[in-house]
Amino acid sequence: MDYPDVLAWRDGHIEALDQTALPHLVRTLRISTVDQLVRAITSLAIRGAPVLGAAGALGVALAVRQGLGEGWDGPRLAAEIERIAAARPTAVNLSREVSAVAALVGQGSAAVETAALAVLDATATTSHQISARGAAFLVAACGSGPLAVHTHCNTGSLACLGWGTALGVIRALHAKGVLSHVIVDETRPLLQGARLTCWELGRLGIEHQLACDGAAPFLISQGRADAVVVGADRIAANGDVANKIGTYSLALAARQAGIPFLVAAPESTIDQATPTGTAIPLERRADEEVTDPAAPAGTKALNLAFDITPAELVTAVVTEDRLIRRGEWPP
Repeated sequence: MDYPDVLAWRDGHIEALDQTALPHLVRTLRISTVDQLVRAITSLAIRGAPVLGAAGALGVALAVRQGLGEGWDGPRLAAEIERIAAARPTAVNLSREVSAVAALVGQGSAAVETAALAVLDATATTSHQISARGAAFLVAACGSGPLAVHTHCNTGSLACLGWGTALGVIRALHAKGVLSHVIVDETRPLLQGARLTCWELGRLGIEHQLACDGAAPFLISQGRADAVVVGADRIAANGDVANKIGTYSLALAARQAGIPFLVAAPESTIDQATPTGTAIPLERRADEEVTDPAAPAGTKALNLAFDITPAELVTAVVTEDRLIRRGEWPP
């Protein structure tokens, strides 16, 4: 089950599956302007670190086309490209791929589009490689199963194209016949686990159970999972991992239970320019995502979208190129 229409470049515009509408409605967005793209990214209609990188690359091509049509000068085009790069600050893939493709603007729109499409293709290929390597690591670490795996947020085809990162590892275990079932955190406050991961697993025919975020550490302590597998939005040079809020508590629980805590992410998520997790910018989102509809009017929220898991809690990071074990940072 791949989703060729999660993200695509067609006739000079971006088409993207609206992930805010899932699982109840499958809807495609047609994005023709930088404003529309930035809105889609900030609203999480387009989300997932690898997909954000690909969307950013396509966004540069979109900005060049819009700029040619509207007569933008160089500074205006640069400003619009920077708006795309800054739309979500924690996921380094977005700014990295925007910068890489933007460096080709002087070579013309054809060169920019070719480079952007190459990023899109590479994103899907990368996830297959991560999936296979991660599954092999877990079989070696935990045995041939059947394995119960706990995961958080959404890291499948919707977020990564191809098979996914953490969910791709789970999918590879399923393909090997060594997966028992998956425990999926709901992932408050926007429920990416409940809405998106359960939808993907259901379509794949993979047995799964949905758990409240607050129950996750206790479930792990009770021996209900053989491993925890998550994705990442940025990995610092020392191995600290930024991922969806709620990840840190899973890492603590996994260490206490003595089970592997595996981070699956593309090489592009490793940010050598960020020395430690304390230097990673953590996106803070609107109060209403937490307060509505239950809290009294006027209630303030502390709504961080991501947390930092220290490198010493991570058993290993798996990428398309390598496996980096605890204690091997910097690799």
